[in-house]
Amino acid sequence: MKRIANFLFEAGMLKRTPRTGFQFLGSGAESVAEHVFRAVYIGYTLGSLVKEADTDKLVRMCLFHDLPEARTGDLNYVNKKYVKADEVKAVNDLAGTLPFGDEIRDLIFEFMEGKSLEAQLAYDADQLELILALKEYKDLGNTYADEWLAFALKRLRTDVARELADTILETDSSLWWFSDKSDWWIRGKEQKEGTRESSSGNQ
Repeated sequence: MKRIANFLFEAGMLKRTPRTGFQFLGSGAESVAEHVFRAVYIGYTLGSLVKEADTDKLVRMCLFHDLPEARTGDLNYVNKKYVKADEVKAVNDLAGTLPFGDEIRDLIFEFMEGKSLEAQLAYDADQLELILALKEYKDLGNTYADEWLAFALKRLRTDVARELADTILETDSSLWWFSDKSDWWIRGKEQKEGTRESSSGNQ
């Protein structure tokens, strides 16, 4: 149990490990854990859209795909020109301490190899999470986001991810909560109470 406790502390390190690319973008900041959080949702979504995919395996792959970064840190594309992280050693060292380590190792290595359908979809979930973040920053006025988006779109490997990415780029990132531009945004709760009072008065 001590090793499992250590593993859970290690996973918590992802909350404090920054995604370093945003310092070059000039705006935005997130931890690796925040990135993984949405990537898992994207993986589940892609698995639901692709019937041949093993959605459970895909979600677990998304959950663990960046776990080595608790040990290596996150290397952005500029860093990778000069520094190489030994992710294989990081995975093997972690897996060797856990009773379920083989499963984690197999999932991460399958993701790294990128050949199975689930690995390709998990890779695309990873990229789509970046694409969503870049679209959010673009909508807030970051002019560099467009250039980054062009490269991220070229990395996508599956048709379903490309189709979803096209829709993401066409969609205002605030649309999910701000599509109804009615008077509610002026009066808010006041308007609802006024409507209720008016109804009871009519009775």
